[in-house]
Amino acid sequence: MILFPAIDLKQGQCVRLKLGEMDSATVYNTDPAAQARAFEEQGFEWLHVVDLDGAFAGESRNGEAVEAILKATKNPVQLGGGIRSMAHIEAWLAKGLARVILGTVAVRDPDLVKEACKAFPGKVAVGIDARGGKVAVEGWAEASALGAIELAKKFEGAGVAAIIYTDIDRDGVLAGINWDATIDLAEAVSIPVIASGGLASIADIVRMTMPDARRLEGAISGRALYDGRIDPQEALAILREARERAV
Repeated sequence: MILFPAIDLKQGQCVRLKLGEMDSATVYNTDPAAQARAFEEQGFEWLHVVDLDGAFAGESRNGEAVEAILKATKNPVQLGGGIRSMAHIEAWLAKGLARVILGTVAVRDPDLVKEACKAFPGKVAVGIDARGGKVAVEGWAEASALGAIELAKKFEGAGVAAIIYTDIDRDGVLAGINWDATIDLAEAVSIPVIASGGLASIADIVRMTMPDARRLEGAISGRALYDGRIDPQEALAILREARERAV
């Protein structure tokens, strides 16, 4: 079980949004590379990065900041936001990303996702962002008719490394993760699922260790870490002890 600290990038700065609204951004660090180093020093093993501007634009908008992050940390980094073509995927993986996250293109062009999984085994994750159970695309600005589980099942057997499932209605508001929907998704597919959106406290960390959540790969935390609602050492110790018990 992995706790992924999040760095969301807007205009080169590390921010957090509320409910995915770009005009609600709170700046937490003007130096994303320094934030990446800080997370590594705190003991985190992965880093989750989102190019928010890129998600709306459909192409990289914070490339310089992402490259600085990659140079600043030894931890594997997964990146989402504006990655919409094989050329984008190839370029980012060549720069040293551990995983690319495909969201909008997973809805618009699922065959591209499957092609990328074959070309880059273990390097492609799918981001499923849902509002009211329906998948949203284009930086969450547009709703689709697809349900989250329906979309996830399209990629069974394709080699997707993980699904990052975000409940938009909980993102950035510290409401707690939507465990029911997340676990339902994890049980519906064989692809590992990462919970995202609303992680609020140590209670959510403890919830990650419960038996019904054991199929999850982990969860993403943003605002709760930045606001100090979650102590990194306490959270990581809980997850480490849970892994040791499972061995």
